[in-house]
Amino acid sequence: MQVALMNERTRQFVASSVEVAGTRNTRRRGLLGRDRLDETSAMLLAPCTGVHTVGMRFAIDVIFVDRQGYVVKVVRDLKPWRIALASRAHAVIEMPAGSLRWGQVLIGDRLYLTSASTALFMEKQAS
Repeated sequence: MQVALMNERTRQFVASSVEVAGTRNTRRRGLLGRDRLDETSAMLLAPCTGVHTVGMRFAIDVIFVDRQGYVVKVVRDLKPWRIALASRAHAVIEMPAGSLRWGQVLIGDRLYLTSASTALFMEKQAS
């Protein structure tokens, strides 16, 4: 099942396709070796309190969330060969730099995963 990332406050999807990296190996690999990530896609790494872009070929936007999915930190345009940390985070969401619009996700927002088909249905209902 394809999952999407939704913002509870805005009732809008943040990413329409989310790849979950929930094992040690998938978290370690992350986005390394990729040339890009689709603008509407994201990678969720859990558990995770920090990310690095050593060896990455592109910049990313990063959202740190706690165990309940509340945003504790947002880092925009994290360029290759950098590090971002958030000690209160439980998971990290990585997206292509610039795909996270200003105001789309704010500190304190609650994000959650849902089926991609539900996300598209909710977005059509809102417009």
